Amino acid sequence: MSDATSTHVAPPVLAVDVGGTKLEVGLVGESGEVLTSARTATTGGSGDELFATLAGLIDEVAGPGFDGLAAKHRAGGPPVVCGVGTGGPMGAHGEWVSPLNIASWREFPLRQRLADHTGIPVFVDNDAKALALGEAWVGAATDQRNFIAMVVSTGVGGGIVLDGRLLDGADGNAGHIGHVIVEPEGQPCVCGAVGCLEAETSGTAIAKITGAPAAEASPEVRRRTGMLVGRAVASVANLLDLSLALVAGSVALGYGDDFFSAAQAELDDRCRINHALGAKIAPAGLGTEGPLVGAAAVGRRGLGLPVGQIVEWR
Repeated sequence: MSDATSTHVAPPVLAVDVGGTKLEVGLVGESGEVLTSARTATTGGSGDELFATLAGLIDEVAGPGFDGLAAKHRAGGPPVVCGVGTGGPMGAHGEWVSPLNIASWREFPLRQRLADHTGIPVFVDNDAKALALGEAWVGAATDQRNFIAMVVSTGVGGGIVLDGRLLDGADGNAGHIGHVIVEPEGQPCVCGAVGCLEAETSGTAIAKITGAPAAEASPEVRRRTGMLVGRAVASVANLLDLSLALVAGSVALGYGDDFFSAAQAELDDRCRINHALGAKIAPAGLGTEGPLVGAAAVGRRGLGLPVGQIVEWR
């Protein structure tokens, strides 16, 4: 006889975050809580070798074939879906990915490889779009229908929610604020353009410009980084009639007040049209758990499960 007082616990989502610096895998519960996780450095070598590292991390977290997962984690059974956040660009539905900061993955069939390895449905999206979903689900944007979420880290990306809908674009690449031009005569970008936000403010770019790790940047560099991010956000706010930017990533969060004060000052200076007046830029609410919670939200969205106030196009 079943226990009448027991409550149903939904299976967790297998969440995968693929970054230029680190790979992270976790199990995320139905309320957005990270139940367990593991990470490792994004290594060099071939695309297959990098995927083998990722597959090993999945096995470490969930067990090969998810053996014994329910008993070990008491999480409602093994995961039934995998959500992935990764750098782009990518093909439609994440069938292939070509993260600019992972040279060994060019048109790499990540979704299918993960589906073959895990045996469960896999949904792939841009990591910053994943962050936007996570912030709308259980983060700092649960009451917002119009905002941009950004990652300023090894690279720079964005995800835009407008009228409660996550913007996808033709192939899922909408929101790439990292390739808005902020310095027309600036640094060459890995995408092939010059003066992109990513080429001026990513951790990789800052290290190249200054000759030192981004974490050691001077207050002047930290403020300039924030200023340029504020400049890009102002263009988005003016264009799309939104008034909130939530920023995560090791550069933005690591630079703290220097970054956010300069970004807000630039935003105030550049947002002069009536509908963008008062636009705000603030740290994302999910902190270091944002990438995994966001990836889980991608999986939930793929299955048609609720993700805060996010609605789909009809």
